[in-house]
Amino acid sequence: MSSDDPPYLMALPDPVDAGHEKFQLCMSELLQLVRVHLPGRMAEGEPSEREQRIALRKALGYLDSDYLIDLPEPFFGALLRAAVHDPDPSFNRQFVEPLRVAFGARRTQEALLEVLRTGTNQERAGAARAWYWATLEMVEDVQVRWDRTALREFVANEDIDVRRCLLPQLPLHPSRYPEELHPLVAEAVHIARTHPDEYLRHRVELQVRTGI
Repeated sequence: MSSDDPPYLMALPDPVDAGHEKFQLCMSELLQLVRVHLPGRMAEGEPSEREQRIALRKALGYLDSDYLIDLPEPFFGALLRAAVHDPDPSFNRQFVEPLRVAFGARRTQEALLEVLRTGTNQERAGAARAWYWATLEMVEDVQVRWDRTALREFVANEDIDVRRCLLPQLPLHPSRYPEELHPLVAEAVHIARTHPDEYLRHRVELQVRTGI
């Protein structure tokens, strides 16, 4: 590939530990909440995961703010857990979007930041996967705190899923951080460039090359 060619983007690999059992528990919790609080929005009996996703998508109408303004408080924790434990970053928007619209961008982002700080490695990776959709409405001070926490986590945490999920949205230019964190930026780049994982090596070069 020449220097003038557009860079290709390698897809984020599937999680090493997909955690399907935990995700199914999250789905069951949400389905029950819908049946209790929004009984008119969903029919009974949705056996497969695909059918459950479709049913919840229709019930929550995640792109329709009129559907979401009346979500009661129990939905916040249930949607957060589903967003974090969803192993597929192509679909977790259907949980993050209702969180952001119904409960606010700040509260949603603060909750994901707390998961990144205190969760298990599986949960930290899930929070990083959910972060993109949570920040469609930017809350600047939370973004700054996320970036600094994510940088420290990427350097210190050797879990491959955590690093894979954090890197795509991790700023790698020192100007984005206070001076005391500049050495960590260089260390993060070095870790990714020399890592045995192909995705990390590919992704860091793309970000350094394009400035993303």
